Amino acid sequence: MTNVHRASAGRPREFDLDEALDCAVEVFWRQGYEATSLADLTNAMHIGKPSLYAAFGNKEQLFKKALDRYTEGPGSYAVRAWAKPTARDVIDAFLRGAVEATTRPLSPHGCLGVQGALANSRDGQAAHDLLVEWRDAARVGLEGRFRRALEEGDLSPGTDPARLARYIMAVSFGIAVQAAGGAEFDDLIGIVDEVLLHWQA
Repeated sequence: MTNVHRASAGRPREFDLDEALDCAVEVFWRQGYEATSLADLTNAMHIGKPSLYAAFGNKEQLFKKALDRYTEGPGSYAVRAWAKPTARDVIDAFLRGAVEATTRPLSPHGCLGVQGALANSRDGQAAHDLLVEWRDAARVGLEGRFRRALEEGDLSPGTDPARLARYIMAVSFGIAVQAAGGAEFDDLIGIVDEVLLHWQA
């Protein structure tokens, strides 16, 4: 969908909002929140600052929109994994989805949620808090799914759904970090296979 925005000079500026947002996602994904400047964003999105502010708000607001876009796209494997019929299938789909999302051939390697988390200064606090909330949502989703599996007898009695969810999240973030460091798809899939090798339902 093409959207038209009028630049401050009064001349019409035409650009595709979806394409511009996809460009912003890639910049944040590659560089993280704090390392990304407005100039980086406007250059990648091929728009001026007035157009950026008018269409997306400030940098923080744009980052939130970019994170939502990432969640609906490369990060959508989490929701699909929760729908799997068994806890083992959930873990398999979740971790394999993490590998696929962090090693996409035409995208930055790693995870936007991990790269963006490198926000430590006061200026990056809002982005930091947003990412904590984002990661917690994934963990809570896994915990709820494992709790249901426990009630259905799909997990051994005494299994702690919260601890299992934190473990799977830790593995998935480790996958993302290794992907960002250059680990290849086959190497990371090996981690998933190792986790499942030791799985006891």
